[in-house]
Amino acid sequence: MVSRTHRSPFADWWWTVDRWLLGGLGVLMVVGVVLTMAASPPVAERLGLSTFHFVHRQVLFLGLSAVLLIVTSFLSPRHVRRAALLAFLIGMALVAAGLLFGQEVKGSRRWILGIQPSEFVKPCFVVLAAWAFAEGGRRRGEVPGNVLALLLLPATIVPLILQPDFGQTMLISLVWATLFFMAGLHWFWVAGIGGVGAVGALLAYELVPHVRARILQFIDSVNGTGTGDRFQVDTALDSIVAGGWFGKGPGEGTLKRVLPDAHTDFTFAVTGEEFGILACIGVMLLFGFIVLRGLLLSARNEDPFCRFTAAGLVMLFGLQSLINMAVNLQLMPAKGMTLPFISYGGSSVISLALGMGFLVAVTRKRPRAALDAPLAPAQAASA
Repeated sequence: MVSRTHRSPFADWWWTVDRWLLGGLGVLMVVGVVLTMAASPPVAERLGLSTFHFVHRQVLFLGLSAVLLIVTSFLSPRHVRRAALLAFLIGMALVAAGLLFGQEVKGSRRWILGIQPSEFVKPCFVVLAAWAFAEGGRRRGEVPGNVLALLLLPATIVPLILQPDFGQTMLISLVWATLFFMAGLHWFWVAGIGGVGAVGALLAYELVPHVRARILQFIDSVNGTGTGDRFQVDTALDSIVAGGWFGKGPGEGTLKRVLPDAHTDFTFAVTGEEFGILACIGVMLLFGFIVLRGLLLSARNEDPFCRFTAAGLVMLFGLQSLINMAVNLQLMPAKGMTLPFISYGGSSVISLALGMGFLVAVTRKRPRAALDAPLAPAQAASA
């Protein structure tokens, strides 16, 4: 512990950071290690790997992500913008390279050099969109911020659609629409953008076979017709039902042995089988606490950029969590989206740490003057 009068960088960080938000994220990472130990060993054994192969890698990823989160949280709002712009440009360049040279996995070219660059694009896109909307409102007439925000969306999602990656496209579009609404733009534009989104969804259903297949599988599961390949989603729901309220106990789950993506998309289902529905509710409450805390900090922030950025990053985190858990419960079609800090995956975990580091950075307590750009020496002398 350090005193409030101690003026080192660490002391400044410690007394300005929101420790409730930081603590919630830390607890979530620990829970992620426990649930990876429950879900991943059968998958590793089926692939001919050592039993705890995915556990060891996930611990490494979470350790790196914790360091990244802390380091990023030291940034000022100005440096958050710069870091996001640099990472966004690199990420989009890798997305484009992936379209040309990336390895095709399950009919999509999302990977290159062992990473999924679209994961890193997401938090950076939110920061840049928040920056554009904030500048458009604060310096109306001087900076075409709203126009830049409008152009940023298609520039980001078109390469993702070409991969194709409709899950990430939908997530980014929803967060962008939320920021658009927060910026106070006219209802006419909100309705128009909603119409464009509906037309896009219809075209995806008509033109992309795997999108249509997933939607039809979901409709089949609702109607109980039993058609289509619904093995994963049916097994996931059966796992949660089999666990009951209190679960079968750690390591006692059986359905995870036949669930192909138990360690990634369906870790929540394994949680239900081994630890019970009460544990699933606890995980939901933990996510809910982080989201509500982030929204509260956003509402209290006076700086438009920090307020928009915090709200956008929290929405990104919360919607991704909600989509994953809804898929596990057969409440929506499968999206191939991970559960933040719980599902296995290096790109996902590290990109989430980057986004949460940005969130912690922009929600730190700062004097109003610290949020503004410092004056140049000549300006300061004249003032």
